[in-house]
Amino acid sequence: MSGLWSDARVLWHLALGQRRSGTLEQRLERFYAPQAERYDAFRERLLHGRAALIAELDPQPGARVVELGAGTGRNLEFFGSRLAQLGSLQLVDLCAALLERARIRARGLPAVDVILGDACAWRPDAQVDAVYFSYSLTMIPDWFRAIDNALAMLKPGGRLGVVDFYVSRRDPAPDLARHSALTRSFWPLWFAHDGVYPSPDHLPYLQAHCDQVHVEEHFGRVPYLPGVRVPYYLFVGRKTR
Repeated sequence: MSGLWSDARVLWHLALGQRRSGTLEQRLERFYAPQAERYDAFRERLLHGRAALIAELDPQPGARVVELGAGTGRNLEFFGSRLAQLGSLQLVDLCAALLERARIRARGLPAVDVILGDACAWRPDAQVDAVYFSYSLTMIPDWFRAIDNALAMLKPGGRLGVVDFYVSRRDPAPDLARHSALTRSFWPLWFAHDGVYPSPDHLPYLQAHCDQVHVEEHFGRVPYLPGVRVPYYLFVGRKTR
């Protein structure tokens, strides 16, 4: 029953939606602060493919890694034994309330640093081996700047990973999925209420700006909506220059 009650409280805040006034940082704080303690439990059943992203990113021992839009730091747990072997893992987010949960998770992990920063502007002190976005790119209005910033902080040959919601273009590239007109119109309207914007352009932009290593396109379950599936993709690319 406590799980249902926690879900109900999260659903209430989702129903209220994200306000449009104020800066992005202010909007995120107002929307996510009341959900922070219950954020992961609810979204565990919605945010698919995160463990697969870390596996495909495949950071090697000693690698320096950055997560942009790290939220509560839940993705730390998907690294498994790799985590102890990393040179560093910097978790960057613009929402202080969610980062407080990340700091709790990162206690006792000397390689992990939790940073309040803007994914479009923050840079590490030296180039890194891997950067990834996990269901954060759809919440960044200037998402193309965030991708460009991620590529700028990567070493040549470094890997960029993304897992997120999306919709296809009306006429996608031959090797990509084609979604129905209903799918392409429904999901952007559904998510926009909460400040999430699935885009037909994220995946093509990623493919155009780095050397594709791996791509997957799937439909995932949505909590409390039996039979409803939301499209998401997983992409890993390599910086070529």
